[in-house]
Amino acid sequence: MMLLVIPLISILFFPAEDPTFSLLATFAAYIITLIMRPFGGAFFGNFGDKHGRKKAMMITIIGFSGATFATGLLPTWQMVGIMAPILLIGLRFMQGFFAGGEWGSGAVITMETVPKEKRGILSGFLQSGFNFGFVIASVVFFGVVSIFSEKEFIEIGWRIMFFTGIIPGLVALFVRFRMNESEVWLKKQIQRKTEKSPLKKLLSSKDGRKKFIFSLILMTGLMYAYYTSIGFYPTFLQNYVEIEKSQVSLLMIVGTTTSLFGQIFTGYLSQRIGRRKTIAFFAIAAIALAIPTFYGLYNAQSVYERATYTIILIFVATTGFGPIPAFLSERFPTEVRNSASGLIYNGGLIFGSWAPLIAVTMLSKGTEWIPILLGMNVIIGSIIILIGAKINPETRDVDITI
Repeated sequence: MMLLVIPLISILFFPAEDPTFSLLATFAAYIITLIMRPFGGAFFGNFGDKHGRKKAMMITIIGFSGATFATGLLPTWQMVGIMAPILLIGLRFMQGFFAGGEWGSGAVITMETVPKEKRGILSGFLQSGFNFGFVIASVVFFGVVSIFSEKEFIEIGWRIMFFTGIIPGLVALFVRFRMNESEVWLKKQIQRKTEKSPLKKLLSSKDGRKKFIFSLILMTGLMYAYYTSIGFYPTFLQNYVEIEKSQVSLLMIVGTTTSLFGQIFTGYLSQRIGRRKTIAFFAIAAIALAIPTFYGLYNAQSVYERATYTIILIFVATTGFGPIPAFLSERFPTEVRNSASGLIYNGGLIFGSWAPLIAVTMLSKGTEWIPILLGMNVIIGSIIILIGAKINPETRDVDITI
């Protein structure tokens, strides 16, 4: 939600004479959310391995949704001065912590529940859920900017966007409440084989550390490519291409919908040709197409041209995530699976989340090099993905029920 209104948040919470400084400060506040996610992933992953995946999911959904809703209630700099960014950052801490815990528990319980031959397609569906939330946010953004004038959007429109964030949270809570606990985990609990300190167990062995580091490299590349493409996309369109908010929202709907269906496709494809090959193929495609698509976007004259380039860019740069829930669940044993998956997935953000901040810094002078520099940023992430795909083993045929 915040990614869509970062240019406005920078004015309301971090006012400064230099707009680049305001943007940097706002992205830094956003990155705080992402940096907190590994801590949430570790804490709730540990909790999920010890006390059950379902309990961890319920707690994290409530916390994440509550923090999103509360953001819409925040006073701005004009109202309370320095307290405004302090309160915003505090909520971002909270949101990041709970968001980090939600992914690991949700991914693991789903993968432990479905048959092996269905893990790929279900992995894609599961991962696309994040984009489904982004699609909803983009649709809300389009509706709000269409209904409210610029002045009204600044006063109340952005708050309504955050208020609506509670809706998918309630839906997710209802769905998770009706889910059964993982039979694979329950079996380990009955056998008294659950770990008292899953993270310690994971990192205390040489093999565990190797799996952790190699998987983390792959996730770092995926996160970096994602956040320098679709993560930075609304800001790129508003501040550098300089198009109207209504067109930005339309292009974000196109982009997030592309990523949603793309991740379902790559999940399915990974069940056919393997997780590694699928991820590597899209990384290679992103290396080849990143600069041409950013160049096309930057120089396009119509919304149809921009939509076409958006589809190509987002498809190659973000859909490699599709097999990840399956891959991480297959990479680690049941006793540490929740801890490992949650920490590694969110741990990729420790470096990967800095992509938008690096992009703003590179583009601060606003030159004709903008599309090339952004394309290079995607290429950096894609090269890291290729390294990760090379050093990790294929996991498609692993039995995770033992």
